[in-house]
Amino acid sequence: MIRLENVTKEYPGGVKALDQVSFKINKGEFVFIVGDSGSGKTTLFKLLLREIEASSGAIYIEDVDIARIHKSKVPKLRRSLGVVFQDFRLLKDRTVYENVAFALEVTETPKSVIRKTVPALLNMVGLKGYEKKKPNQLSGGEQQRVALARALANNPPILLADEPTGNLDPQRSWAIINLLKDINLRGTTVVVITHDREIVNTMKKRVITIQNGRIARDDTRGEYWHELTHSTI
Repeated sequence: MIRLENVTKEYPGGVKALDQVSFKINKGEFVFIVGDSGSGKTTLFKLLLREIEASSGAIYIEDVDIARIHKSKVPKLRRSLGVVFQDFRLLKDRTVYENVAFALEVTETPKSVIRKTVPALLNMVGLKGYEKKKPNQLSGGEQQRVALARALANNPPILLADEPTGNLDPQRSWAIINLLKDINLRGTTVVVITHDREIVNTMKKRVITIQNGRIARDDTRGEYWHELTHSTI
């Protein structure tokens, strides 16, 4: 599903955010990508979305070398990925229903399908009855649920979540993580970039640890591992 081969990203000034990174994420996996601030997690996320391009190496998503995709095709690539951001990125002037429907409208989904799909998605994330509310009427956890529903609108095979619990309290964080777990059980490949040690250590899923732009550890059922102490935290 996702494959990186010797990926390096060097910014102006010679700063290497990622250095010879290689890993593969298979269909149906649930993977945490962890690391301290400045480790290269954000750069990796942007590379997967083709917001930036690697300096060298190759990134494949469903066997497609994304560096070879023409710029005009990049939006289509991104629509094939469900993406959840830490800051939600909801359209503030639209209702919950309209926010989720928008993801379907841009793919020219028929209105009759949208009318059936949106309520089903909102019901799945526990927001039945919230259709007419605006984002400013929702809690942080509820906004993240809307973002999840929107990310799943086009039934993507892969869901990327960048710090999805970063702005939430522990109770709401676990609610989002449990939703991601349920989504994964339905067959979606889930990749979560996070620094939340408690969640990572409790879930016991595959953990890829990035330190100083390199893969420091890759455990099938691991914990948040710290390079400086060579131990879990």
